[in-house]
Amino acid sequence: MLAVMSLEKRAYGVAIRDELEQRLERDVSFGAVYTTLDRLEAKGFVSSSHGEPTPERGGRAKKFFVVEPPGLEALKQSRRTVDAIWAMSPIRGLK
Repeated sequence: MLAVMSLEKRAYGVAIRDELEQRLERDVSFGAVYTTLDRLEAKGFVSSSHGEPTPERGGRAKKFFVVEPPGLEALKQSRRTVDAIWAMSPIRGLK
């Protein structure tokens, strides 16, 4: 969801995968991206819409994604959980 948010209006499958690969510094499969997006959409965390068909895509439209309020709340809760776990750690200042 963070990749979707960082891409803003440009968040579609290929761009999301590229963003993840760049930030994670490892390969990410299209299958993993689309499966995750489908699951997030089923939970109401993201929504999708289709753009205009383009000739370079053989007349197919891109499917764009946006994080919805429940997704943003899930991200915030996840961050709070990670922060709480780190606060318990005897390792301070590790980055």
